[in-house]
Amino acid sequence: MTASPDQATPILAVQDLTKRFGPVQAVRGVSFQVWAGQTFGIVGESGSGKSTTARLLLRLIEPTSGEVQFQGGDLLALAARAMREQRRHLQMVFQDPMGSLNPRMTVGELIAEPMLVHGIGTAVTRRQRAQALLDEVGLPASALTRFAHEFSGGQRQRIAIARALATEPALVVADEPVSALDVSVQAQVLNLLLDLKDRHGTTMVFISHDLRVIEFMCDQVAVMYLGEMVEAGPKAQVFAAPQHPYTRALFDSMPGRGAAAPHLQGEIPSPSAVPSGCAFRTRCPQAHARCASEAPASRSVGAGHVAACHLLDAAP
Repeated sequence: MTASPDQATPILAVQDLTKRFGPVQAVRGVSFQVWAGQTFGIVGESGSGKSTTARLLLRLIEPTSGEVQFQGGDLLALAARAMREQRRHLQMVFQDPMGSLNPRMTVGELIAEPMLVHGIGTAVTRRQRAQALLDEVGLPASALTRFAHEFSGGQRQRIAIARALATEPALVVADEPVSALDVSVQAQVLNLLLDLKDRHGTTMVFISHDLRVIEFMCDQVAVMYLGEMVEAGPKAQVFAAPQHPYTRALFDSMPGRGAAAPHLQGEIPSPSAVPSGCAFRTRCPQAHARCASEAPASRSVGAGHVAACHLLDAAP
């Protein structure tokens, strides 16, 4: 759904990505592109399909259909062994670090493990890199011999970030990496991610339900609703002039922003019973008859800025 900036071939190109779990339509025809060095943000309510999309990108779960091109190659066409080799270049930071950190391993072992799996370095050089990464994320060298449960939530997320960077990946997918942390710690971890991204030149897909976090972290923004992307574009354009009623409703909920449109009512429908036509119509204060019978197509609303809403057909 995203349009191209003035760069070469995107590092990540997703086309018509779909995932069904029986009757549940978790992700429906998602398309976007990410260019090297960018942070691409995906935002939406709980149940919008953000985390499922994140896992599909790395084949942690297999898509029902669609394409995922990474560095010019088709990830979905790779056999298991080739995909394992490719994972050196693709890493993920999860919402709950304790869920991804083996409690039986020391921090040094946790950070070194991805390097060991991919045959990077020797035991000595892996330990040296683990220590260097701990220093980069603001933890002392003494953490190497301790266990994850001995650290605070923010410190555990720093360990998870160090682990994700161990293989020097080209792309990091961060799925709600600060939502489980105290507000005072969130800013520290976000600043750390930005600093590390600049230092390592890493490209990032950043998932969040919080528009303030997306605004702080991202270059490009995509808004998801009930498994599909309804608006996407450069952060400055989307934040200055949101075009889809759902995007505007999300902005209305942000503290400090005056309500320019009616507040969002009700809850997101079940992905096993997606409304006909426009999926947002059951909550949209501007819905009309066409919205129930016809799904809106994505259209350009500015340079690199696209949205899918029937109301835009009347726009100049």
